Amino acid sequence: MTPVEGVAILGAGLAAGTVNTIVGSGSLITFPTLLAFGYAPVMANVSNTVGLVPGSISGAVGYRRELVGQRDRVLSLGAAALLGGLTGGILLLALPASAFERIVPFLILLACLLIAIQPRLSRALVRRRQEGANHFWPLLATVYLTGIYGGYFGAAQGVILIALLSVFLSDDLQRLNGLKNVLTTLVNGVAAILFIIVAPVAWQAAIVLAVGAIGGGQLGALIGRRLSPLVLRSVIIVVGTFVAIRLLLG
Repeated sequence: MTPVEGVAILGAGLAAGTVNTIVGSGSLITFPTLLAFGYAPVMANVSNTVGLVPGSISGAVGYRRELVGQRDRVLSLGAAALLGGLTGGILLLALPASAFERIVPFLILLACLLIAIQPRLSRALVRRRQEGANHFWPLLATVYLTGIYGGYFGAAQGVILIALLSVFLSDDLQRLNGLKNVLTTLVNGVAAILFIIVAPVAWQAAIVLAVGAIGGGQLGALIGRRLSPLVLRSVIIVVGTFVAIRLLLG
């Protein structure tokens, strides 16, 4: 690894760690960076996942105050996220890289729409909860499905997760963002362990990414928790829409 390559990958890791903690989609910074320096697509994807996990942990730690009182959610949704991440990691090693390409941008746009109308949806769900409706199982199932996507590729996984959490759970958006950071850490973490065991990892690149992502996780928590719910929602929608359009245009 040349000094220029090292600095570029370190900077990409820093930016991705920051973006992932606030919104999600940091892989769209780091993955193309690795490809640009000549890493094969599967190795780049694997090394990217392994390298960004420490940043996800850093972001989750940065949001630890918002996680107070969410132990039951972490345990139940975390189990679904772990299973989904493991499934997605296995699919990445077994399926062609183009398997999810066509549907991903539309999933992200749907997530952005859900976030945009989340206050109205949340009020409707609150009324249904008061009438005895249970939305836990749909949330559990969709977190598992999102975990599959996250273990497979994961661009804007955080956008999809925060949309689901904000629709199905009645809570402050910052607290849900903290929960989202834990879930993405679990998804990426279990996929990374699988990749380390059975897939080729470019360790120099992964370690440099990790160093940058750890700093980015703390920076993202510092910035993200100071945003009002309206601003945070707007940032998520803008970034998610940009990611979806970029993926559609190739």
